[in-house]
Amino acid sequence: MSENEQAPENPTFADLDIDDRVLKALSDVGYESPSPIQAATIPPLLAGNDVVGLAQTGTGKTAAFAVPILSRIDLSQKSPQALILAPTRELALQVAEAFGKYSAHIPGLHVLPIYGGQAYGVQLSGLRRGAHVVVGTPGRVIDHLEKGTLDISKLAFLVLDEADEMLKMGFQEDVERILADTPEYKQVALFSATMPGAIRKISKQYLHDPIEITVKSKTSTASNISQRYVLVAHQRKLDALTRILEVETFGAMIIFVRTKQATEDLAERLRARGFSAAAINGDIVQAQRERTIGQLKNGALDILVATDVAARGLDVERISHVVNYDIPHDTESYVHRIGRTGRAGRAGEALLFVAPRERHLLKAIERATRQPLAEMQLPSVEDVNAQRVAKFGDSITESLTSDNLGLFRKMIEDYEREHDVPLADIAAALAVQSLECDSFLMDPEPPPPPRREREPRERPARRFDDGPPKRSRGPGEQELSTYRIAVGKRHRVVHGAIVGAIANEGGLRRSDFGHISIRPDHSLVELPADLPRETLEALRRTRISGVLIQLQPDQGPPSGRPGRGGRDDRAGGRFKRDRDGKRNPRG
Repeated sequence: MSENEQAPENPTFADLDIDDRVLKALSDVGYESPSPIQAATIPPLLAGNDVVGLAQTGTGKTAAFAVPILSRIDLSQKSPQALILAPTRELALQVAEAFGKYSAHIPGLHVLPIYGGQAYGVQLSGLRRGAHVVVGTPGRVIDHLEKGTLDISKLAFLVLDEADEMLKMGFQEDVERILADTPEYKQVALFSATMPGAIRKISKQYLHDPIEITVKSKTSTASNISQRYVLVAHQRKLDALTRILEVETFGAMIIFVRTKQATEDLAERLRARGFSAAAINGDIVQAQRERTIGQLKNGALDILVATDVAARGLDVERISHVVNYDIPHDTESYVHRIGRTGRAGRAGEALLFVAPRERHLLKAIERATRQPLAEMQLPSVEDVNAQRVAKFGDSITESLTSDNLGLFRKMIEDYEREHDVPLADIAAALAVQSLECDSFLMDPEPPPPPRREREPRERPARRFDDGPPKRSRGPGEQELSTYRIAVGKRHRVVHGAIVGAIANEGGLRRSDFGHISIRPDHSLVELPADLPRETLEALRRTRISGVLIQLQPDQGPPSGRPGRGGRDDRAGGRFKRDRDGKRNPRG
């Protein structure tokens, strides 16, 4: 389109001079009008210009570069003409799948994804057969270049998709190495959500007079995603999640946690509660990963528990809900997470679990997205029980249409005559047998304990030779034990950081803490003696100042050596004080 021509105000794909075969494929998949990034990017790419496109994820960037490439591809050339670099295997597969859809009416065009975790044999066969479009992750592309199995000497199109993510994941040297191996005269398109200095440098060095296109959104998150948060203590998260899963209607769901181990733990606990759940993280082999995602797509699986990196590029139409079980510490992660739902204009639901001491992270997310999150009240016991009764009734209605109904009716009638038992009792017994659970309905929540007025009291004297300290805090109050954590003065921790981290991750109150003693290389903290196992596990994995605290019950000083106040754990030896207060080396 020349500068003097006026672009249509609301263009259709037919207005963009796209190849008719590609246009027909777009119509087949239901695309009518281009998104802002597509409308702005397709014309200059069709004209042969280099382009830098800045837009958030989920705005239709794949079609923005796939459509012009397919419109200009030369099927007579068997060596790769287009190379698309993507940061993750999931995104590479997603882009390759999109190219397949848009080229449905271009017979003889071959698209090949190459990525780490897949056997080389499949990729080598595809490269030998001839691939017009190669979609790959930087590491595997370099492997093929070094082996001499990938020839990019005649490359006409190069795309860097989600370039900022590639650099953030440490692929800058790989990307620059690949760019250096490509022909000087080629068309380059770079797509990114942000424009850090490294991206600007690559743009200046490897792109020729690029046209920069920025698509700004009023908010960082899609307007068709309903965002809510639940205020819940750490140790009650699983109960809260279970209630939501029982009451909310959802197609498929992704639940985000922070660590690989947490994906396995939470998925296992959800399966134990009767939900169809699986974990996905960086340690899972690619074959199992693809099977799990396939099950999510075909409905054999309903819930995926994932880390941020494992879910990159995941696009499954069934995903109606995203749950942030662990609140992300940066707003970009939050935007990427909830972008897994509400794709292609569909409605989506995003839920965020917020511990009382994480309210500042909630405020940061609201400021960054410029959208307030609505507080959601947890479903009550009555709500859950009503839903269970309704589902039980639905299952009866569904079973009434079974072909085996006549057979079982005769068996029930025979049993009724032989044992003289009412039909209602037989039906109830069969329900108990089929449900295989101790309690069908949730028990009512216990009333909150009455508040006790605290009487002023003197702090009891501590003996240094009592072993692991354990004490009662007064009539009717909880007993305390001393726990050891692996951070101390050399980590520059303060009392407030210890209280904040442990209270946040363990769902504790300030009143649950007793004395805190910060030593050179560790600290001693008095906490309730009856901490649940789940809370202890969460606290062992807690970090303060970036250090894993490894919380464990304190075993006290070794026999014959004083405890608090009489020990100095400095590197180079142990010390005890003589009668004059001087330190003498010991051992």
